[in-house]
Amino acid sequence: MNSFAESILMGGYAFYVWTAYGIAFVVLLINLVLPVLQRKQFLRELALKQKRTRQ
Repeated sequence: MNSFAESILMGGYAFYVWTAYGIAFVVLLINLVLPVLQRKQFLRELALKQKRTRQ
């Protein structure tokens, strides 16, 4: 029966497995956050352009 520690160590491949999980998590996080930030920037620029054209 495997213990929790043995499962975490993954037969000596833990560094590679956890690194892959970490990289995948960072990429997914970027894919979620970046579009939100870009949308906010786009809306700010659009509002500024509309404000300039009204004056």
